Amino acid sequence: MAKFNRKVSRVRRHTRIRTRVQGTESRPRLCVFRSLTNVYAQVIDDTKGQTLAAASSLDAEIKSVADGKKKVDVSKLVGTLVAKRAKRKRRHHGRF
Repeated sequence: MAKFNRKVSRVRRHTRIRTRVQGTESRPRLCVFRSLTNVYAQVIDDTKGQTLAAASSLDAEIKSVADGKKKVDVSKLVGTLVAKRAKRKRRHHGRF
């Protein structure tokens, strides 16, 4: 029996989900990756193959505020920041 591998399991799960989920210009896809130490979020338009907005716990805006906070609270800050960036981009370009 094959040894359990987290990375392989994650890739398989990602592939299975991506067959059903497609981000469009009017309704982009939100991709979240959580490592043991950091959180990364992206808003993606799959039709163009572009990342529209991104944020992570490594951003300067979050790092300065995140000292001493729990992972859940830092994740909320990342979500707020990626939403703010996506809204700003949508405002400037009409659509995303």
